[in-house]
Amino acid sequence: MEEYTTFLRCPKIQVQKTYARIFSSQTFVKKLMSISGMNEPWVITRIQQKGDSKCILWENLRDLILTHPDERKRVDIFALSIYGLVIFPKALRHVDEAVIDLFDRLENGITPVPTILVEMFRSLSSCSKTGKGRFIRCAQLLMAWFHGHFWKVDKVSYRVFSEGYFPLKEEAAIQRREDILEEKWMDILQNLKEGDIERRAYWMVPNEIMYRCGNFDWVPLLGIWGATGYTPLLAVRRYKWRQFVPTTYGLAQSEFSFKSAHYKKRARELSDAWKQTCWMKRLAVGSIVTLEYSEWFRKRINDNIPRPSLENARPIGEQLRIAPSELEIIRQDFEKKSSELRKKIEQLEEENMHLRLDADVQRSEAEKWRKGKTKAEEDLDSLKTDYKKLRLSMRTAGLGKTSEQ
Repeated sequence: MEEYTTFLRCPKIQVQKTYARIFSSQTFVKKLMSISGMNEPWVITRIQQKGDSKCILWENLRDLILTHPDERKRVDIFALSIYGLVIFPKALRHVDEAVIDLFDRLENGITPVPTILVEMFRSLSSCSKTGKGRFIRCAQLLMAWFHGHFWKVDKVSYRVFSEGYFPLKEEAAIQRREDILEEKWMDILQNLKEGDIERRAYWMVPNEIMYRCGNFDWVPLLGIWGATGYTPLLAVRRYKWRQFVPTTYGLAQSEFSFKSAHYKKRARELSDAWKQTCWMKRLAVGSIVTLEYSEWFRKRINDNIPRPSLENARPIGEQLRIAPSELEIIRQDFEKKSSELRKKIEQLEEENMHLRLDADVQRSEAEKWRKGKTKAEEDLDSLKTDYKKLRLSMRTAGLGKTSEQ
């Protein structure tokens, strides 16, 4: 969620103020009148019924964009069209009433990010459950996120701190290939390696991360057509926290549509949970995983992680202090590095001892060879002396014979 907030870069939003749909059919006409600046008869005559919801045709909005006398209204209607046709598409060439309800609330400073995410999650979940279907939410934002995590591109990350930098503009300016077949995409995704994945998008600004709301052990997300939840603690290692197995009790039952029984009560509970949010600061100390997480990940366990028994129960905040505690992580990291350093020192000392022994042996051998060389040189000198004496004796003996003759 923090990645998309940074990516969309909406300076006027309040990240803790989420959208909660107000279910009242009588407000649709008034909100459309407020956004468009048109009178009630004009709005009523252009409202259409598509399936189980009301909507307005894109052509009607397009005409207002081209002819409306108020420039501010033209901009608002154009932005509404983007929300209804690109970010939250539903009926082809129509803007749904739920989108208009959300758009009308944006001026109050609410963040649209959870709403965008929940509808993307629900569409992806529907495709995953059925094994078929089409993703019918904002494919452009999903592709931008995809390229931010799965494409190794040289990025200048410090630019995210620049006031005039918008990562969405940079992503939009990148030329994309549109001729890649579905089979090629499947081959790319099936052959992804660890080194091909960036766990944190380059535009992510260091900040706090929301990890739970209210009494939930995860973050509930309210959309315009339904709700779901997600657990940021399942991916904390991308922020250089120690990865552990968090509690996800109730997460599987968190998804529901605004057509199910008692959905208004459930939506109200999720909305109230956002009044009490819990955040944790990011700390870059190196990627670490617990032994429990390694075992859990190895077995590919996909069930909800239940809460511990009452006698062993700890609040999630305390678990964060115990499991991925900043001080403990630093201490364990220090102890680990100290242990490795001690082993390295012991290894070096042992190698040094062996080197000294080898040096002593080499010195002894060298001394032996030196003495042998000295003795050989002395023997050679002695032989040379004896040889000279012998030659002299032979000459002397030869001269004596000549005199006698």
